[in-house]
Amino acid sequence: MGSLHQCPPGVRLERSAHLLLSRLEAEGPLSIGQLADAFGLDTSTVNRQTAALLRVDLAERIPDPDGGMARKIRITAEGLRKLRANRAWATDGLGTVLEDWTPDEVATLADALRRFNTTVEEKEGRPWPRAAEADG
Repeated sequence: MGSLHQCPPGVRLERSAHLLLSRLEAEGPLSIGQLADAFGLDTSTVNRQTAALLRVDLAERIPDPDGGMARKIRITAEGLRKLRANRAWATDGLGTVLEDWTPDEVATLADALRRFNTTVEEKEGRPWPRAAEADG
């Protein structure tokens, strides 16, 4: 069993990069102001974080597809590839941690985390976009 801290070179994203790219993947192109509102951060903070993504071609600036004045930030193909690789690495690490748990224990943890996250989002007034869950 490998260390949870080992990550293949070029895969691990900083937390802010992972969060920004995840939001862009889920919602599509967003302005700096929209990202700042989504995360409850100052626009200067989001501007610095997105500038770092732009420098390494994980995101790009585009004109507003809806014709607005503000330019939008969009995830690039490389940003999407790196986000998915980072997610896979994190998921593998979780698998290592939970490998001795029963399926019921894992399901209980997942339900509790989902409820916790949803409650925090509701109290902050900043819901996270999620794909619709399957009924049943």
